[in-house]
Amino acid sequence: MDSRNLVLTAWSYGLVGLVYSAFSLRLIQLGYWRSAREMSKIMVFAAVTWSALWGWFGLTLLFTGQALFLLFSAVSDLLRYGFWCFFLLILLRPNRAENKPAGMAWMAPVIVGVLLFGLLALAFAALGLRLLGDPSRLIMLSSMASPVLGLVLLEQVFRNATEDARWNIKPLCLGLAGAFLFDLYLFSQAVLFNRLDGDAFSIRGVVHTLVVPLLLLSMTRRSDWISKIKLSPKAAFHSATLLIAGLYLVFISSVGYYVRYFGGEWGRALQLGLVFIALVFLMVLVLSGAVRAKLRVFLGKHFFRYRFDYREEWLKFTHTLSARNSPQEMGQQVIRGLADMLESPAGGLWLKTKGEAAFSQTARWNLAQTLEKEDVHSPLCQFMTTSGWVINLEEYRSFPRRYGQLKLPLWLQELAQAWLIVPLMVSDELIGFCVLARARTRVDVNWEVNDLLKTASQQAASFLAQMQATEALLEVRKFDAFNRMSAFVVHDLKNIVTQLSLMMKNAKRLSDNPEFQQDMLMTVENSLDRMRQLMLQLREGATPPGTAFGVNLGGIIQRIEAVAAGRGRTLEVQLSEAVVARGHEERLERIIGHVVQNAFDATELDGRVWLNLDRSRGQARVVVGDTGQGMSAEFVRDRLFKPFQSTKQAGMGIGAYESFQYVQELGGKIEVDSEPGQGTTVKMLFPLFEIQKESDLHSLEAS
Repeated sequence: MDSRNLVLTAWSYGLVGLVYSAFSLRLIQLGYWRSAREMSKIMVFAAVTWSALWGWFGLTLLFTGQALFLLFSAVSDLLRYGFWCFFLLILLRPNRAENKPAGMAWMAPVIVGVLLFGLLALAFAALGLRLLGDPSRLIMLSSMASPVLGLVLLEQVFRNATEDARWNIKPLCLGLAGAFLFDLYLFSQAVLFNRLDGDAFSIRGVVHTLVVPLLLLSMTRRSDWISKIKLSPKAAFHSATLLIAGLYLVFISSVGYYVRYFGGEWGRALQLGLVFIALVFLMVLVLSGAVRAKLRVFLGKHFFRYRFDYREEWLKFTHTLSARNSPQEMGQQVIRGLADMLESPAGGLWLKTKGEAAFSQTARWNLAQTLEKEDVHSPLCQFMTTSGWVINLEEYRSFPRRYGQLKLPLWLQELAQAWLIVPLMVSDELIGFCVLARARTRVDVNWEVNDLLKTASQQAASFLAQMQATEALLEVRKFDAFNRMSAFVVHDLKNIVTQLSLMMKNAKRLSDNPEFQQDMLMTVENSLDRMRQLMLQLREGATPPGTAFGVNLGGIIQRIEAVAAGRGRTLEVQLSEAVVARGHEERLERIIGHVVQNAFDATELDGRVWLNLDRSRGQARVVVGDTGQGMSAEFVRDRLFKPFQSTKQAGMGIGAYESFQYVQELGGKIEVDSEPGQGTTVKMLFPLFEIQKESDLHSLEAS
């Protein structure tokens, strides 16, 4: 180490000793050293005190050069890491009042083992022993393992802190994480290149000093900032994975060192080859679903009273069911949601076949397709309906008496992957069942697994039942829309048939009249055009083809007047001006004609029926009145514009409903004023179709 680095290192150690000594005195003032009931405070005080000793011993070493102070400094460094790790481990200890086992208690012997290994390496170095190789190499390995343990525990603390406690503990986590990461970089590089980076080592004390303000900030925010940390199985799984990976890398580094040490000329090549193969093997293990499953089951069985993190499982299962893109994918989502709970790699779903009293395979995931159907009255279905049990096929083969008189169908016995049969129940009705394949690792199907599957299957069954009900409702709505459209068409066909029947009735006595013959041909041609429109309407939907355009209402009314005269009725028409409305000419004529025909039907031959056309408040207004029998206010309010409601004995009640709907679509309005025995007045308002008569240039010149 050159003189520049020596000076920087001296200042660094001095700063560590001074700042941590002040920190230790502050903790003594706060009573941390005598808090026998709060081990976390004692551990913090011990870690801070040994950090101060580490700094002072290092500074003394630089001034005196005696090897004894190097040993004291290394021991202090190792012990302060041990106290920090035990402090973090205490934070993860669950509340004794909850009577739960400590999920990370297994970390305590690991920490002790790393400390003993480091102390043993220091003892070998002090005594000059080389029983396990170069002692300095062993010291660097233990120094690299210490921050790995610290980071694993620190990640657990932050992950398991509640939201309100996380705000308090965040500065502590940031400070310690920075110091641990720096040491991990420093000593991993030293293990790799067999020497310390002088520049990085010289500022190590400064880095560790910078965490002190963050530690003080955590302590001043709240005195009980460590009281709400609980360990979850998911967090334990991640931490165990990180720890195993870290220990694995430390082990490989140690093996690589000895391969290089005893390998002679081929040592470096063998070391690089070993490291590469080890990293590839580590990636294979990390990506292996079976390995992850075995680790998750191992942690659940040995470190937690309950195997599952129910909150996590329920959120994941609900997200899986809700993530479907279409109803057709719902079945596969149900299979995957149930299978993921037990590390099952495959499954199939059987639901009722429409129109049949049997269950058939409707969805599958990594499972062979089968066309076999299971009758709803079969022993299997009857057993699941009456008991609601999850059937464990492995248990059934070993202890069939436990399942009473249950007889499995042949197709299920031949399904090699089959493991569990999960019934899907809605109330007391079996709507289907799910067959799960054997898990990637050994899973004991106990009461906890059965309860979880039963509860999840009920939610899945409700999702499937809702999906089936939605599909049935959509189908009913489609039929309803088709029936409604058919009613419109039948209503229009009735009018056409009435018109043709009247023509045939008059043809017997007017067949030789040339004018009648011409009128008959025009009527037949018009009827054909209308029927073609009805066919097109049935094919393309209820809305007539084409866009709305300007329609001369005066021409329509004159044609309606002529039709009424041909039937021997008089329509009193008053046209004040030319009015052009927006809409479809044929449909407007049918609506106004329908209102006029209803007026004639409700009025005696000696009564009056009139029609007025004008403009009112920027709209075209058509008023049809009669002196007929009229309608009650209740009928007008509740029944007139509803389908299949009519005052006529042979009426279908479609015309008024169709008229009202179409006028609403155009942006118009229909108002009815009627009294029984006094007649009816129907006012129809249509949007005007304004035509620009003057050019813009002419308008500008006029202005």
